[in-house]
Amino acid sequence: MLNKLFSHTGILEKALDAAWLRNEVIAHNIANADTPGYKKYRVEFEEELKSAIEASTLKGKRTRAKHLEIGASSIDEVRPRVVRTGGTQMREDGNNVDMDEEMTSLAKNVIMYNALVQKISGEFRKLKTVINEGRR
Repeated sequence: MLNKLFSHTGILEKALDAAWLRNEVIAHNIANADTPGYKKYRVEFEEELKSAIEASTLKGKRTRAKHLEIGASSIDEVRPRVVRTGGTQMREDGNNVDMDEEMTSLAKNVIMYNALVQKISGEFRKLKTVINEGRR
């Protein structure tokens, strides 16, 4: 039971890290909204995490180093990636930052971050309750 709690908390921690990184990337995009030729960045994380969670139910055991791994990578190996968005252009100077889109993404990310903080705080409150009730 305790391993399951900490595994769940680890996923929430990774999601918090990704939300923090996404906030920094969005702020960087907004700061460069008037820079000629600037191409915006985005953070990719949720799809990789989803794939790792779905594949974590079936994992093959490697008995030798030369054997191929069966199943997806561990959830511990999932990391948010910063990707540059090219090919699109919003203005004549080559900049592709849309301020309305960035501000919407920022608001959405702040809401997600706050929800994740509340969720992880709830997990630790549960653990604290279990510890305190066990003392009685």
